[in-house]
Amino acid sequence: MEAIKMINLGVRFLLEILALVIFGYWGFRISQGTMLKIGLGIGTPLLAAVIWGMFGSPKAPYLLSGIPFFLLEIIIFGFPAIALYFTGKHGLAFIYGLITVINLVLLKVWKQ
Repeated sequence: MEAIKMINLGVRFLLEILALVIFGYWGFRISQGTMLKIGLGIGTPLLAAVIWGMFGSPKAPYLLSGIPFFLLEIIIFGFPAIALYFTGKHGLAFIYGLITVINLVLLKVWKQ
């Protein structure tokens, strides 16, 4: 069982990285104009990484807990599914969303 829990934590890390990639993909695909594409394509994942690093990561200096942490998780891990959907990647949005929900439920059940 401990091996499955470790795999779940590994999936969580991969979801964090994938969320940043998806934010960047969305930024480059959704906007018009070169400067706006660069700004959103680089700025959105950078902003998400800073917010997650400050308030959500395990070694965050201002770690949230309870409802605020849950809301932060929904934003950081839910918005990439929405971003994929709006860029026309409906199947990938569903898969990412499903894996994210399963991962979050297991994290809560196993108190990881």
